[in-house]
Amino acid sequence: MANQLFRTKPLSLLLEEMKGENRLRRILGPVQLTALGVGAIIGTGIFILTGVAAHDRTGPALMLSFVLAGLACVFAALCYAEFASMVPVAGSAYTYAYATLGELFAWIIGWDLILEYAVGSATVAHGWSAHFQEFIPIFHEGLAWIPAKIPHIFHTAPINYCVNVDVAGGCPRPGIVSTGAYFDLPAILITFILTVILVKGIKESASFNAVMVAIKLVIVLMVIAIGGYLILTVYGTTNWHPFAPYGLTGVSFFGKTLFGGVSQSGVPVGMMAGAAIIFFAYIGFDSVSVHSEEAREPAKDVPKGIIASLIICTILYILVSAVLTGMVPYNKINIDAPVVDAFKRAGIVWMQYLVAAGAMTGITSVLLVMMLSQPRVMLALGRDGLVPNSFFGDIHPKFRTPWKSTILTGLFVAAMAGFLPLGILAEMTSIGTLFAFVIVCGAVMVMRKTNPDATRPFRAPLVPLVPILGIATCLLLMFSLPAENWYRLIIWLVIGFNIYFGYGRYRSVMAVVVTGSPAPLAALLGILDGLVAGVATYMYLATSPSSERLTYTVVFAVIGIIIGVVIAFLGHSRAGKRPPPSRPGSLAHEIKTHGISPAGQAVGDPDAPPSSPAGDVDSRVP
Repeated sequence: MANQLFRTKPLSLLLEEMKGENRLRRILGPVQLTALGVGAIIGTGIFILTGVAAHDRTGPALMLSFVLAGLACVFAALCYAEFASMVPVAGSAYTYAYATLGELFAWIIGWDLILEYAVGSATVAHGWSAHFQEFIPIFHEGLAWIPAKIPHIFHTAPINYCVNVDVAGGCPRPGIVSTGAYFDLPAILITFILTVILVKGIKESASFNAVMVAIKLVIVLMVIAIGGYLILTVYGTTNWHPFAPYGLTGVSFFGKTLFGGVSQSGVPVGMMAGAAIIFFAYIGFDSVSVHSEEAREPAKDVPKGIIASLIICTILYILVSAVLTGMVPYNKINIDAPVVDAFKRAGIVWMQYLVAAGAMTGITSVLLVMMLSQPRVMLALGRDGLVPNSFFGDIHPKFRTPWKSTILTGLFVAAMAGFLPLGILAEMTSIGTLFAFVIVCGAVMVMRKTNPDATRPFRAPLVPLVPILGIATCLLLMFSLPAENWYRLIIWLVIGFNIYFGYGRYRSVMAVVVTGSPAPLAALLGILDGLVAGVATYMYLATSPSSERLTYTVVFAVIGIIIGVVIAFLGHSRAGKRPPPSRPGSLAHEIKTHGISPAGQAVGDPDAPPSSPAGDVDSRVP
C-alpha cells in the first residue's frame, strides 16, 4: 500500500498531458497574469482584513504584520515560481506535490486547496456584501424607489463570531452569537453573477478582471495620498500610540499560548497573530501559478507574474494599513468596511462613496480570481482520476472552461457566504493557504534531489535556505492561529481521506491492482473517523451536562468508526474491478516500455483495456 500512496507522477507524463485536446486555452501574457495576481491580492486585505486584524489583534502594529506576512510570502513565491516554470499545467501546489512527494501528499494538498479557494471566495463575497450595503444609500438619494438599506433578515449571515465583547458592534459576548438574519443576500447574488462570467471563458474573465484592477489601483493610491495628507495636517501620529497595544508576539500551539497575550475569548493576540490572520490577503500570488496552463509562455511569464504581483501588493498593504490606523484609533475601526468608515469619520463624503465603489470593484476582482482558480484545481484532480473525471474534468466544447466544476464552486461558495460569518471564514482560509505554502517549499527541496537535471527556466535562489525559511515562517504563522482552525483543518483532511481511500486511490491514473486484506486500512480509517467525530461532538456540546455530553460523544465516535470501516471495504471491493496488469508488479515496466496515455492507460500492450488509444503515445520515462 505504501508504494502507491507515495508514487509520484512522472514529469514527462505531466507535460505529455498538455498535448491532448482536453486542455485549456493559452491566451494569458505577463501583464494579464500580474493583473490576476494583483486582482486576487489587492481588495480583501486592504478593504476587509485590515479592520479585523487591527481592531482585534494588532493595533497600529498591523504594519509590521504585513511585513512579516510578506516576508513569508517571498520565500514561498520563489518556490512557486520555480515549480510553475518547470510544470506549466493546471493544479498549482497539487500538481507540484504529485510530481515530487507522491499521490497521498498530492491529494492532501489538492483537498486543502479546495478549502483555501472555496472558503476564501466565501470570505470575499461576505466583504463585498458589506461594502455594497455601505454604497447603496447613494442610489437611494438619487432614486427614492431604491431602498436605503437591505432588510435586516437579508443583510448578513445568521450567526456572528465574536473575539471580544463589543455590544455596539453586535458582540454581547465572546464566541458564536445570533444576528437575527436569515442569510446574506448580496453575497449570494454576486457569487451567482460571477459564476456565469467564469463559465463563459477565461479571456472574458481576464479582461473583466484587468479593468477592475486598474480602477481599484487608482482608488487605493487616492486612499494613500489623501489619507497620508490628513495624517500630516490633521491627525498627526496620535493614533499610532500605543503602536503595539496587543504586543509584538501572539504565538500559540493548539490553543496553548507560548508568547504573548490572549483576547477575552482566549485566542492569541499580537503582531504575529495579526500576521497569521491577514496572511489570507496574500492568497493571490499563488493563484497565478494555477493558470500556468493558460499562459502563452508559462516558463517566463508565470514567475514574472508571481513576483511582480507580490512586490506591488506588499508595498500597498503597508501604506494603507499605516493610513487606516493613523486616521482612526485601532479600537474604533469598523471591521466590516474599515477604509470606507475612516473617510466617513473624516467627513469626506465623496471619498467615502468613491472608496466604497473602489472596494466593491476590488473585492469583485478578488472573488473572480479565487472562483476562477478553484475549478482548475478540481480539473487537475479529475484528470488524475482522484475525483470523477467525467464531471470535474469536463471542458466545455465552446468556452473551453471546466464548466461543471465552476457551477459547483459557485453553489458551494454562495452557501458558505450566505450562512457563515466573516471571522470564521477568514481564519479557515489562512490556515489552508499556509499549509499549501509549507508543502510547496518542501517539494522544491525534494525535486532538487530527485530531478536535479530537469529544465528549470527559473531557479529559486539559495536552496535549501529559502525553502527552509519559507517552511519555518509559515509554520510560525500557523501556530499563531486559534486552535479551532487546526481542528477544522484536521476535520476537513479526514473527510478528504475518506474520499481518497474510498474512491481516488483505486481510480487514480497511477493506480495498480490492490492486493491483500483491507483490514489494516479499515482499522486506520475507522480510528481517524471515530476520533474526529468524537472530539467534534465533545467540543460542540461543551455547555451540555457531563453525562449527556459523554453519551453523545461515544455514540458519534462509534458511528464514525463504522463509516470509516465501511468506506475502506467498499473502496477495496471496487479495486478488484480494475483490469489486471500483464504481470504483478509490472507498472514500472509498462511505463518504461510502453508509456502512458493521457488517460493513464498502457499503450501498445495487448493487455491494455479497449479504451486505450490505437497508436503509441511517446511518454516513456527515460
